[in-house]
Amino acid sequence: MTLDEPVSGGQNVTNADSSGWRSLLAQLSVDALTEDFIARVMTIPEYAKAPLPVSEIRRTGASSFAALIAALGRDDDTAQDWADRESIATDVGVSRARAGVPIESLMTAIRLDFSVLWQALTAIATEADAAVLVAHTARMWQVVDSYAGQTQAAYVVEQQRMHDEAFSVRQGLVASLFGDPSEAMLAQVAAALRVALDASFAVAVAVGEEVPKLRVALAAARAGDAVFTHHLGDALVAFWVSDSRPGSVGLRIAERVGVLRCGLAGPTPELASLRASARFARSLAGLLQPGEEGPMTWARGWARMARLRLDESGASVIAPVDAALASCGTAERQRLVEAVRSYLETGSVSLSAEQLFCHRNTLMNRLRRFAEVTGIDVSVPREAAQLVVGWA
Repeated sequence: MTLDEPVSGGQNVTNADSSGWRSLLAQLSVDALTEDFIARVMTIPEYAKAPLPVSEIRRTGASSFAALIAALGRDDDTAQDWADRESIATDVGVSRARAGVPIESLMTAIRLDFSVLWQALTAIATEADAAVLVAHTARMWQVVDSYAGQTQAAYVVEQQRMHDEAFSVRQGLVASLFGDPSEAMLAQVAAALRVALDASFAVAVAVGEEVPKLRVALAAARAGDAVFTHHLGDALVAFWVSDSRPGSVGLRIAERVGVLRCGLAGPTPELASLRASARFARSLAGLLQPGEEGPMTWARGWARMARLRLDESGASVIAPVDAALASCGTAERQRLVEAVRSYLETGSVSLSAEQLFCHRNTLMNRLRRFAEVTGIDVSVPREAAQLVVGWA
């Protein structure tokens, strides 16, 4: 048997037993059962704290007991019995979910129905009724348990509906941040998301096939409601309050996201700056080349971004350098470029010479020769910047 099916007593009950059983049920008072139930259910701490009026508990309790007694008066459920219990179960499941009653507390409360009914029946039964009670105990438990199952199902469905509603509202508020929100709207969004208007945010953007990986990373970080997402075309934006404290949710998210191929911006100083940061992170994500690992950050990508923008304008900064180096032989050109790249990376003649396994004087000669050929002295920051951007 499943909790979604009508139940049968499954017992051989004589006519005399059935008559005695119905006689006992007729003596039950729905009002008395309901008051006993209320007294017991209010001892459940989480249930008692819920914003649920006693009048509501009394109303649904009375309806439940009336339906249970009606079903117990028959050896098998009728379609009407099942429909009546389902209607009440839906009422209870929905109202308790909306009131924030934990599912465990709700199930404990519903199974009190069995205790309340059993105690009331044993109080009015005589010794001669003992066999009747035993014969119908399983039936009574089956009816109560099926009602509990119906209520649980209604509760779960309503809780999912509430989650979907809350998620939809939250996503709508998040989406408003990527429009042109007023100060009042920003304040409303901050309150709904439970973040400070002036909080600092980290922003990550994944594109294309990297989007599922970002979702998995956020799930693995157990971020819950601490991380917010929004779609920008084929890109997924994720942002969260920046927090580098050991053990913090923000640090946990950053560690998970910090190994992905994505654009990573931040910290963004306030909620109002989020849209600009997301767009920048989206641009950073677009700089990643096949085979590159890890996030593209401002420190890693600024030169590449500058080169792309200059290329788009038709002003290639590296074309004159390539043209000048073309006058050198292949071997010399390779040595000069190698020396300059190493120096731009380390900023030190000694370190670069060590890296290239040559004497520092040899390296300095190559840097001077590069300056003679191209007109760019890499020891001058303004001139070196042309190469940093051009070779990014």
